[in-house]
Amino acid sequence: MIKSDRILGLVTILVALAYIASAFQIQASFLTDPVGSKTFPILIGAVAALCGLVIFARPDPDPEWPEMSGWLRLALATAVMIGYAYGLKPFGFVLTTALAGAALSWMIQPRIVAAIVTGVGLSAILYAIFKFLLGLGLKPWPAALTG
Repeated sequence: MIKSDRILGLVTILVALAYIASAFQIQASFLTDPVGSKTFPILIGAVAALCGLVIFARPDPDPEWPEMSGWLRLALATAVMIGYAYGLKPFGFVLTTALAGAALSWMIQPRIVAAIVTGVGLSAILYAIFKFLLGLGLKPWPAALTG
């Protein structure tokens, strides 16, 4: 199975490099955030490339593949993240992040109160970091609530 990890690592590196290259193609408008429109995607691509390099350099000699229920949970988590991406604009950052965080937390440990607290806490902390520390112009709530 070492071969499968090395292939995954190499594919991850190539996808990350393509992602970084596409981030450099982003045209900055005259109204940009202090971080810039290219910085965040480049950082994500760099982290992904680093992860791919680690997987390639240190493959697991005997990986354990998940059972069918594990694959279904991965598919559900992917669906939550796709829904999150589509929900950001119409529903705002705070509500969408709280719902996605709670759903993912519940998938990890199915305790509803803990999942809700995790989702709300994650949403508030991330909003504070992105808005006040990084100065990003996030829309916190749906337009219907803010006018």
